[in-house]
Amino acid sequence: MTMLSFRVDEAEAAKVQEWADRLGVDRSELLRDAVRRQLNRLASETDAAAWQRQPLDEGERALSSIADWGPAEDWTDWAHAAG
Repeated sequence: MTMLSFRVDEAEAAKVQEWADRLGVDRSELLRDAVRRQLNRLASETDAAAWQRQPLDEGERALSSIADWGPAEDWTDWAHAAG
């Protein structure tokens, strides 16, 4: 694991510590999670742009019709067995 170091103003640092305390996690864990979420958001924006530049072809779109079929079998009558 690599260590990152950066500066924030005191008010933001206090808010980070407050949220970490409130959530019962270390401040580092809260910041790692925030960085991970931000990186995922940025990557998803790049993915969306790539999809717009190169939309699905006919073969790839054919699979979407399968999603409309619903479940392969109806298991609702088994609900009583679980309970």
